[in-house]
Amino acid sequence: MTGTINFPNLGIHLENVGQFISVFGFEIAYYGIIIGLGILSGILLAAYLAKKHGMNPDVVYDIAIYAVFFAVVGARLYYVAFSWDSYKDNLLSIFNLREGGLAIYGAVLAAVLTVFIYTKIKKISFWKFVDVASPALILGQILGRWGNFFNREAFGEYTDGLFAMQLPIDAVRRSDVTEQMLRHMEVIDGIRYIQVHPTFLYESLWNLAVFAIMLWWMKYKKFDGEIFLMYLFGYGVGRFWIEGLRTDQLQIGSTGIAVSQMLALVLVVLSGVLIIVKTRKVNKQQRKNKDR
Repeated sequence: MTGTINFPNLGIHLENVGQFISVFGFEIAYYGIIIGLGILSGILLAAYLAKKHGMNPDVVYDIAIYAVFFAVVGARLYYVAFSWDSYKDNLLSIFNLREGGLAIYGAVLAAVLTVFIYTKIKKISFWKFVDVASPALILGQILGRWGNFFNREAFGEYTDGLFAMQLPIDAVRRSDVTEQMLRHMEVIDGIRYIQVHPTFLYESLWNLAVFAIMLWWMKYKKFDGEIFLMYLFGYGVGRFWIEGLRTDQLQIGSTGIAVSQMLALVLVVLSGVLIIVKTRKVNKQQRKNKDR
């Protein structure tokens, strides 16, 4: 398998892009390293924001112990549940995370549920906490998506657009390759390449924009939970669009409906409605106070 990854329309040609680094003879996947860096960066940012906004940063570290664990479990269960045919004949493969197979929405749902339970037990404001945690969460996603780059996964259909990415067909899962990709396949120096949308890159850049807006808006927020709802809305809009490009969608049975795309749509609608309702409520209360 060749390690070449090309972005021909940008004039970028990367040679020997590996998937593992060897440490004392033990192979460590770049995917895992990058996910780990994303988690660590997110925790540190959440602790910083908590302190900045008058919260005890130690709470972040305490919650992170549980949230990270259950996020990984949730990400794996979500992926396995909607890819059951790939695991039903070899149940032990469910525990093999070295080849990827984590779904971010599963991680988000599990982490939010964990935070909700923890804050209720410790009598901490859930909405205040998720406001400082959500920028940290999307920062982890920005970094984590680059694990897909090294794994040659999470890409979209054939494209000849500016950001088109060429991957050796032998380096990707056959199930992710479509007939359209095969029709446009190129042979360069004897190596067969498919050319695809780098959806991992799209999502990373989209999340970066959402992240910047969330940080900027924190000083203007009108109610607790607003930043978290902005995350659900902003990330959901991007995910709905980008998921439609991907060829490795997790689908609801044989319906052909992408589960993450539908979940994104539901969360966009719910968060959008809540932002409007809560903002109107705050504005109404401010007008009342002004009239007194």
